[in-house]
Amino acid sequence: MTILQQIHAWSKNLPAWQQDAIARLYADRSLSAEDLEDLYALAKAEAGILDPQSRQPAVLQDAQVAQPGDPTRLVQIVGIKDLANVNALANGGRIPVAPTGLTVIYGENGAGKSGYSRVFKNACRARDRREPILPNAQLDPNRTGIAQAVFEVLIDGAAADLAWRYGDAAPEPLSDIAIFDTHCARAYIDNHGEYAYAPYGLDILEGLVSACNKLRGRATQEKTANVPGNAAFAVLAGEKTAVATVLQGIPARTKAEEIEALATLSEDEQERLALLNKTLSETDPKQKAQALRQKASRIQGLTVRIGEAIRLVDDGKIEELRALVQKSNATKAAAELAANEFRQTPGQLFGTGGEEWKALFEAARAFAKICHPELAFPELLEAAACPLCQNTLGKEGVERLGRFDVFIQHAAETAAKEARESAATAYRAVREAVLDTMFRDALVEELTEIDEALALACASMQEGLLARQKAALRAAAGELLWEDIAKLPDNPQPHLLAVVTALQQQAAALDATADEKIRAAMVAERLELDARRRLGEVKGAVLEAMAKHELCRKLQACIDGMDTRAISRKSTDLSRTTASQELADALNEELKRLKVHQLQIVMKPESPGGRTQFKLALQLPGGGTPATILSEGEQRAIGIASFLAEVKLGKGRGGIVFDDPVSSLDHRRRWEVAQRLAVESLTRQVIVFTHDIYFLCILEQKAEEIGAALIKSYIRRTAQGFGVHSTELPFDVVGTKDRLARLRQMVVDVRKAHNDGNDDEHRRTTAFCYGRLRLAWERCIEEVLLNGAIQRFGEGVSTQRLRSVVVTDDDYREIDAGMTKSSKFEHDAAMATGRLPVPDPDELSQDIERLAAWREAVNRRNQDIFKTRA
Repeated sequence: MTILQQIHAWSKNLPAWQQDAIARLYADRSLSAEDLEDLYALAKAEAGILDPQSRQPAVLQDAQVAQPGDPTRLVQIVGIKDLANVNALANGGRIPVAPTGLTVIYGENGAGKSGYSRVFKNACRARDRREPILPNAQLDPNRTGIAQAVFEVLIDGAAADLAWRYGDAAPEPLSDIAIFDTHCARAYIDNHGEYAYAPYGLDILEGLVSACNKLRGRATQEKTANVPGNAAFAVLAGEKTAVATVLQGIPARTKAEEIEALATLSEDEQERLALLNKTLSETDPKQKAQALRQKASRIQGLTVRIGEAIRLVDDGKIEELRALVQKSNATKAAAELAANEFRQTPGQLFGTGGEEWKALFEAARAFAKICHPELAFPELLEAAACPLCQNTLGKEGVERLGRFDVFIQHAAETAAKEARESAATAYRAVREAVLDTMFRDALVEELTEIDEALALACASMQEGLLARQKAALRAAAGELLWEDIAKLPDNPQPHLLAVVTALQQQAAALDATADEKIRAAMVAERLELDARRRLGEVKGAVLEAMAKHELCRKLQACIDGMDTRAISRKSTDLSRTTASQELADALNEELKRLKVHQLQIVMKPESPGGRTQFKLALQLPGGGTPATILSEGEQRAIGIASFLAEVKLGKGRGGIVFDDPVSSLDHRRRWEVAQRLAVESLTRQVIVFTHDIYFLCILEQKAEEIGAALIKSYIRRTAQGFGVHSTELPFDVVGTKDRLARLRQMVVDVRKAHNDGNDDEHRRTTAFCYGRLRLAWERCIEEVLLNGAIQRFGEGVSTQRLRSVVVTDDDYREIDAGMTKSSKFEHDAAMATGRLPVPDPDELSQDIERLAAWREAVNRRNQDIFKTRA
């Protein structure tokens, strides 16, 4: 199990916020100010302090941690293909990789090399993956997708395609591939200026300790800023009341709900406190009690009078009057209908059946009892005198009286009469109702003193009663709609009764104060109620203090959770298990190979705050610190040495990938790194991304020297996009033979332009081709004539190669002619000469073949010379 795996397994028992910190450190190796802000919020949330942003911790997943190299398995990358949505790389691209030896992938700056290296880092679970893989910025975000690619691999010789998708768990076999880049190099250099070597992964614990210390300082500051005070309620807390007991229980025992309950006085409790204050302040309670009872009696009388007056014109009485009047009107209409029919009887005088006639008939009925007492009206004898006209009735008169009586006794007429009498009775009751509540003068003043609003309500009720009486009478007379009768104002009786009760209670309380025990109980009760009232005034300060106490308690829990001792112990334990002589020997061996052998590694286990575990002890005369001794190139070399040492001790057989390994290295150091990588390629697959063409040439030379296989790939920008692979390296990288092949291909384009009659294109391509021909002559001199004895990127002069070298006068003349003609078409013509005539394609082809023929001749001569000088 690697150190990273051990840290990951151990971290699963840490608080969630610390697991989140480890995940961030694993991804970026450092924590930004924003990271620390998030972690502080998460740490406080775990202690119960609400995070307004509701951030959630993200822990490091098992699939993110690279497994140790499997020594029983050989994983070799043979290509990467089907790239999609990776930066600006062309979709569908492919780069071949040699399964053994050294593969160098060259690309100029901005060609797309970094896009490929980021895919390798993510897919192979490199430690440093801080640089994100972004979609093509020039495309519509809605048209881009998730970055993905397919790795062509051999697993123990068996071919397989491993699909990778950004953000998903990478295929497990790819974790056998180790990745190095400039960021990884800094992982091995202590960033405190001590240049100490820490086994791969322990810097995570260092970063966690640093985060804990920073956050602990911040939490301590916040706790100090929130220290609660009790000045606002200190006096209350010092009294002997239930409020004081609760306040003294802050913060351990008292709950906010208790403060809320005590600080809230009900209406009855407020009135009770007011009563106690008044009662206990009286000097002559007996006399005051008597006066209060008299006042209560007067208000009680008002209450009764208001109640009686309301009863006389309440909704029930008004509704009863309305119903009776409406009934009287209805029965009257029915009776009038019957009277109309009666009046239409032939032979009767006008007005018969009317009210005057009815009165006359009733008078005749009464008179008949006097003049004909022996007969029952209207059943009189035909010979009897009529009670009205006193003439003999006769048969017709008797019948007429009978007919008139039937009309009078008819049901409609009877009902109208009864309804009229009932309505009249109800009307008189309302009209004659006595509605004066006698609320005036002294009584008004007395009640106003007690409750001004209640006094106004009583006056309003008096006015409302009289107005309602008048409106009811008008409605009965048909002068007003019943619906327009105003409602009575709110009944003040309940409030009046409450005043009466309060006065009576106050009087009783005053009587009770004569008893010392009762008075003492009242004093104690007032003290408790008054303490609660005052608590209500400072409740905000009390609750704030309680909240600060709780916040400080939670912050202290945060502070306790940020203790670094357990992390330091784990760091020490891990350092002890990795502090082996084997590790020191491997690192020293790599430093020696890279010509940094003046540095000797002495493993010194330390755990200063969970930071660096092993320091580089420099055995140099005169002492001095690494910061003042090591150059940037030496620091870089230490990083590469540390990487290769750990790969070696990992026992894995997988390949290694370098992204610009010689960035910032000097000329001499490039050769050492190239030598080391070439040697490593003899035992494992080595893949190098570089934009340094000088380093590419050095790698090629070193591979040739030790017999290591090397293939070169070229990535460039084309119309398809960035990172397009090409087997053809740039012209200035290839040898003379390949340059001649390229020139022959150029002639094809020149001939096409000539045949098409495109003079400008013909002139341009011809001039370009002659410029390349000049470069080919230069490379042929270096490579063929001088047999590589002196090379522009060489580290020295290969004197043994001079064994084959002879330079003749003919060589000089041939070179001079070829170079002169090539240069003539590359440079601008003077104004006096004008534009030079452009050679036709055949002439150009002949000039190229002239170089090829001279090259062949020199090669044959070199071989012959070599034999003669043996």
